[in-house]
Amino acid sequence: MTGAVRTLPPRPRGLRDWRLARDRLRTLWRRSLRFRTIVITVTLTAATILATCLAMALVIQNELFTARKDQVLLEAQRATAAAQATLDAAVDSTDPAAAQTLMNGIATRLSQQSSSDLIALYRIGPPSPLAPQPFISPAFESSLVTEALRTQVQSSPDLQWWQSVALPSDGGREVPGILVGHQLRFPASDGVDSYELYMGYDLVSASQTLSFVQVLLWVVGLVLVVLIGAIAWFVLRSVTTPIADAAETSAKLAAGDLGVRLPVRGEDELATLNRSFNAMADSIESQIKELADLSLVQQRFVSDVSHELRTPLTTIKLAADMINDQREEFDPVTGRAAELLHAQVQRFEVLLTDLLEISRYDAGSVQLELEPTSLAHLAEDVILSMEQLAEGHGSDVRLVAPGGYTPVDMDARRVRRIVRNLLGNAIEHGEGRPIVVSVDSDRDAIALGVRDFGLGMRAEDVERVFDRFWRADPSRVRTIGGTGLGLSIALGDARLHGGTLAVWSEAGRGSNFVLTLPRTGRPVTGSPLPLEPDDEQGGALEALGLTQPISTRPGVRRPS
Repeated sequence: MTGAVRTLPPRPRGLRDWRLARDRLRTLWRRSLRFRTIVITVTLTAATILATCLAMALVIQNELFTARKDQVLLEAQRATAAAQATLDAAVDSTDPAAAQTLMNGIATRLSQQSSSDLIALYRIGPPSPLAPQPFISPAFESSLVTEALRTQVQSSPDLQWWQSVALPSDGGREVPGILVGHQLRFPASDGVDSYELYMGYDLVSASQTLSFVQVLLWVVGLVLVVLIGAIAWFVLRSVTTPIADAAETSAKLAAGDLGVRLPVRGEDELATLNRSFNAMADSIESQIKELADLSLVQQRFVSDVSHELRTPLTTIKLAADMINDQREEFDPVTGRAAELLHAQVQRFEVLLTDLLEISRYDAGSVQLELEPTSLAHLAEDVILSMEQLAEGHGSDVRLVAPGGYTPVDMDARRVRRIVRNLLGNAIEHGEGRPIVVSVDSDRDAIALGVRDFGLGMRAEDVERVFDRFWRADPSRVRTIGGTGLGLSIALGDARLHGGTLAVWSEAGRGSNFVLTLPRTGRPVTGSPLPLEPDDEQGGALEALGLTQPISTRPGVRRPS
């Protein structure tokens, strides 16, 4: 069975470039105060200018139309009055030709008295052979006159009416215009004949003026936006540059460069801010130096005291061992005192060793001795070495190791110390319940987890579990002889390997410590073992498949 490999078409370059530009703009918007402020300023300015230009254009358009309309109405009224005066002075005649000549003369007079070339005269009433025929100029279209306007003109002989229309122009285009309507009364043999007079005026000059004004407004608005943007950029540059310098300097100061300072220029608010920042940096530098000197003194004191105590401690230990070996010959009270002396001397020796190790960590003089080691085999050896302690507390230690057998470079002595410390704490606080030691690995890391089902800890105790000399419950009696430095040293050993040591604990469900070490030199980013166990207190062992031990040794079991 064969299959075809389908090659997807490449993404269009334009779309890819657009997305890249969009991502860059988003990044610039989030990180640049200057860019964000300029964009907001220019946007608001452009919106304000746009609204202003629109309002001014509307006002100017209305004023131009009103002025042109008033001019047209006044001109039409004058032309109509002159034409009516001519008609009133005419002699009545029953000759249709004379009447038609009068009609043509009136049309000519209207053209001379006004600037309109669109004139139409319609007779009101039924056609009559004696009345002059209607007059319509060549460019006038009868469709311009609406029924509403004709009704108003016919019903109101003494009033002037107008409406906005679209007038035809050269090239077949239409231009805005005004159509004005009046009544004219022609003398007739049987009385008076009324005619509707319509004159059309275009608004081309007003439209051109409006277009010029609008273009001018938009050009001025655009120039204002550009100028305001440039002004905002220069003003913000003078303000944001010192802010950017302060941010960069504070970042260097936070990174440990205590000698950086801000330049002070002038006496304005920014200069005051720079002086205050420099004073704060001087204060921080002096305090950090004092603390560093104090810490160095403390480290030297602990190291010197620890070294100086080794010689008398060795002598006291030899004497205590000799007394403890002969305790059977003493009376019960003296024998018990010899046992207590021997136990406390041993505990003091462990405390002294831990203090020396802590001082090495504080001084930064710890070196790893790497060698290929199997974490699963190391964990099994530690479990076997502590089987008597586990049996004495009634705890059943079980090992689950699906991975972790491949040797990895590590300091076996320090990792063994971590495992002993974690397992010892689990036995101490496990309340005699089973303890599960898990080892697993993946491509990048190996991990070891120690899970007990004891009383557990509260959330505020979990946050302090790695602090030096801290105990979750000070009232608990130590049966293993711990010093309170074991977890702090274990955390330091894990970090020295580039690994992590994490803890999960919950009251009533026990605790789970997970040590994760990298397979390579790079720090770990994840762990093969989950920190929070997915189990219930009553059925956790069955869920892990730990029901069939393969070892008959008490205290140590490994599932099949």
